[in-house]
Amino acid sequence: MLLAIDIGNTNVVLGVFDKERLVENWRVGTNAQITPDEYAMIFKDLFGFARLEFSQIDGVIISTVVPPLLPVMIEMSRKYFRIEPMVVTPELKTGIVIRYDNPKEVGADRIVNAAAAYKRFGGPLIIVDFGTATTFCAITNKGEYLGGAICPGMKISAEALFQRASKLPRVELAKPSKVIGSDTISAMQAGIIYGYAGLVDGLVERMKAELSRDAKVVATGGLAELVSPETRTIHEVIPHLTLEGLRLLYDLNH
Repeated sequence: MLLAIDIGNTNVVLGVFDKERLVENWRVGTNAQITPDEYAMIFKDLFGFARLEFSQIDGVIISTVVPPLLPVMIEMSRKYFRIEPMVVTPELKTGIVIRYDNPKEVGADRIVNAAAAYKRFGGPLIIVDFGTATTFCAITNKGEYLGGAICPGMKISAEALFQRASKLPRVELAKPSKVIGSDTISAMQAGIIYGYAGLVDGLVERMKAELSRDAKVVATGGLAELVSPETRTIHEVIPHLTLEGLRLLYDLNH
């Protein structure tokens, strides 16, 4: 079995694959202060609930946008799984060609998402990843990763309202019943959810004008299922796209 680990700014997402089948997946909080031993304890508990054993894992692949946690996860893999993990870098075979000015600047999660989505759908393609930051990635019909756009994520935007406006409360990220809010909380939720849907549609339309009007638009990330139904441009939501991409890269490079 393969253990895929995606380290994001907010969450560490884990997936266990039996060949191409995703057997189990989890999401735990990202904490750069946790030691390899502490992360191993968390993983052990999660494996136990799923009736899995560390000894069943024969491969580990890691992608990260949090550099300080990479050596932590590598040490954890070596010590507890007795496996030298594969780490996602621009040098790995991906099945796509990175046309970024400096390929080393492309986040590992964006490379993984692009590889998985192009393998599944071909191109042209636009990927929207609703994470700590919301990223938009463009891939041509020839499998060329051109780049995209990065904007603050929904949680960052909501937290900024709470911190910078003294009379505005911290609110749950939930869809209100109407756009015209009749109280402060519903008004903030309307602005965040429906405003973000408009942001997504606006950026996607502009990217299509530069890439292709026929580009398929797919979404992933923790908040994708909340926002996507309110957009007119997103065609499909794939919750575990990043994990699928990690499995694909492991198979291509192992």
